[in-house]
Amino acid sequence: MYAVNALEWLNLTRHGESTGNVASIAAHEAEREENGIAQRDADIPLSDAGREQAALLGRRLAALPEDERPALVLVSPYVRTRDTARIALDQLPYAPRVRVDERLRDRDQGVLEGLTWHGIRRRFPEEAERKRRLGKFYYRAPGGESWADLALRLRSLYHEQSGRVLVVTHDAIVVMTRYLVEELTEEQVMAVEKTPVANCSLSRWRRADGRLQPVAYNDTSFLTGASAR
Repeated sequence: MYAVNALEWLNLTRHGESTGNVASIAAHEAEREENGIAQRDADIPLSDAGREQAALLGRRLAALPEDERPALVLVSPYVRTRDTARIALDQLPYAPRVRVDERLRDRDQGVLEGLTWHGIRRRFPEEAERKRRLGKFYYRAPGGESWADLALRLRSLYHEQSGRVLVVTHDAIVVMTRYLVEELTEEQVMAVEKTPVANCSLSRWRRADGRLQPVAYNDTSFLTGASAR
């Protein structure tokens, strides 16, 4: 397992359901070329269901034993992640330190931003073919980032941390954290990525025998009654 300095507990959650998640699903089902999201990615807010999920996440965190509760919360700068953190932390009986870190932002899609897979194939067929040839892990859209690029961001971030940490971020960051911490191969992490990371799911690793060991991944058991996409 990946040795990360003095981290005792590493907890990751994806933001609650956003209005962008809802719009993207509807656009895909209708086979539209664009997702119809008006805001830039960083400004997309939570949906009502997403706010409910964030509150349930906070209650789950509040129920942790005191020696497992996060002392530091690292948050992506996007609106949907900052709001998820704020709502969740309002449920806690204590106030952990909170820090926004740009290395936790979502993966940049470059010129493909705002397009569905149908739109990419129709408007940028050469990019769809290049992605097929290179594979999802190493493919980088013009002006965007590959999955491998995310690993470079995250290696430096995690080596700076210690103690008990909660990260509020995006699905790709959760997947690539597992890649780093569990030292997965390209094939293994792309197999993991096929199962969507649910909104406000909780993934946890704890230090044992000098390494971070997996405790839970993509856990949604505490989200009973809330929508999770």
